Amino acid sequence: MNEIPIFAKTYDLLLWLVPTTLKYPREHRFALALRTQQAAFEFNELIVLARKTREKRDLLLRADAHLEQLRLYLRLAHDLKLLTLRQYEHASRQVSAIGALLGDWMKRTTGDKGRSAAP
Repeated sequence: MNEIPIFAKTYDLLLWLVPTTLKYPREHRFALALRTQQAAFEFNELIVLARKTREKRDLLLRADAHLEQLRLYLRLAHDLKLLTLRQYEHASRQVSAIGALLGDWMKRTTGDKGRSAAP
């Protein structure tokens, strides 16, 4: 699965995100860091499930919602000075690239009307 771009990019995001959020100050680690990680992990789980099922649309919509939550949490972390501008830009580029791949997958899935469409 890692050779498929959306899975590889999501893995790269998680690989960067987990240690980065663990560096948040204690007062933010168990709220914002945990929610940020959960949104990213939920996104990953949903796209894996979508790849394995014929009924992809609902799973991809839910994945899109988690990606939107992740964007919000990253912006909030930056505004709270938990992420530097450089870190925020890096994460935003990664999330944007993943969002574009997800959008393409969703368009193909809609066009296929439930048939198996590879990401």
